[in-house]
Amino acid sequence: MGFDHFIIQGKLYFRKKINRIMASVFDPKDVEIVLSRIEKLTPETQAQWGKMDVAKMLAHCNVSYEMAFEVKHPPAKGLKKTVLKWFVKPIVVSEKPYKKNSPTASAFKIVDSKVFETEKERLKKYIQTTLSKGEAYFDGKESNSFGKLSSREWNNMFYKHLDHHLSQFGV
Repeated sequence: MGFDHFIIQGKLYFRKKINRIMASVFDPKDVEIVLSRIEKLTPETQAQWGKMDVAKMLAHCNVSYEMAFEVKHPPAKGLKKTVLKWFVKPIVVSEKPYKKNSPTASAFKIVDSKVFETEKERLKKYIQTTLSKGEAYFDGKESNSFGKLSSREWNNMFYKHLDHHLSQFGV
């Protein structure tokens, strides 16, 4: 087993490696790293690929949390839900990273301009809410698109999406 290292606010930390591939939205240290990456964004931060500006990207990332915590997006039903569960779910909840310029579901397409600070604060609040609710809250929780997910699947879905877009913007 070895050690992971990470830097938070200029301090170097070490911890024993945990037997997982992906960071966890339920681990305070991993969440602190994600939040510090978000803090590095500015309204002028440019994407390294894709078409979204940074404010739209933050709004886009908020959609996953809106689906988990709010009644803003209707759940998929019938054939659409079946297709999502069989073909999209394995891609979204796996630990395999997304490819650059992957297709975007219509609910996640942000067409209106967004206010950077508003979207940034919303995303940070959603991330903190996810951490405070913890793994037990998410284990077996119904997803709008994929049915019941394990806490590991919820983690993979949340973290992988955030990591993909934060990397897109170079943080």
